Amino acid sequence: MDLIAQIEAEQIAALGKEIPDFKAGDTIRVGYKVTEGTRSRVQNYEGVCISRKNGKGIAGSFTVRKISFGEGVERVFPLYSTNIESITVVRRGRVRRAKLYYLRARRGKSARIAEQTNYKPLASADA
Repeated sequence: MDLIAQIEAEQIAALGKEIPDFKAGDTIRVGYKVTEGTRSRVQNYEGVCISRKNGKGIAGSFTVRKISFGEGVERVFPLYSTNIESITVVRRGRVRRAKLYYLRARRGKSARIAEQTNYKPLASADA
């Protein structure tokens, strides 16, 4: 393992966050810490993950798209942000590409993603 990957692995271990295995097409719920004045609360943001960037590394991020009051809203979350309380996979989507930007142009039934029923966790996640 080269030096950069080793330092990155140490940083991820120091954060101690448990990131579930998810990919583009999965519907996920992100518990995001919102600070209003002096009070802080956790706000859930649930939608379809349309992209992942920079893999599982410390610089990784993912984009979540949801429909709010008939308008499409996208939000980019850093994977190891301190403001993310939790990431929960609601349902697994069966897609054939890594970036689902084509969903931006779709509305209604054509924007649906089929559910993957035969999901098997990665072997490296158990080890």
